[in-house]
Amino acid sequence: MKTNEAGWDRAARVALGAGVISLAFIGPATPWAWLGLVPLLTGLSGWCPLYRVFGVSTCAVKGGDA
Repeated sequence: MKTNEAGWDRAARVALGAGVISLAFIGPATPWAWLGLVPLLTGLSGWCPLYRVFGVSTCAVKGGDA
């Protein structure tokens, strides 16, 4: 898997994912809060499958692996 997310993109995804997951514990405790795992995991890995499908990359280095 090649990196297709820039540093700012990864940071935003991790923050968003952690925020949404926190709703499972402190907010309206619904199972939907676990959808925050998607942005959290893609942010930690640096690779987004939807970016790959649509040919998008926010990574500044051509071809990824930055």
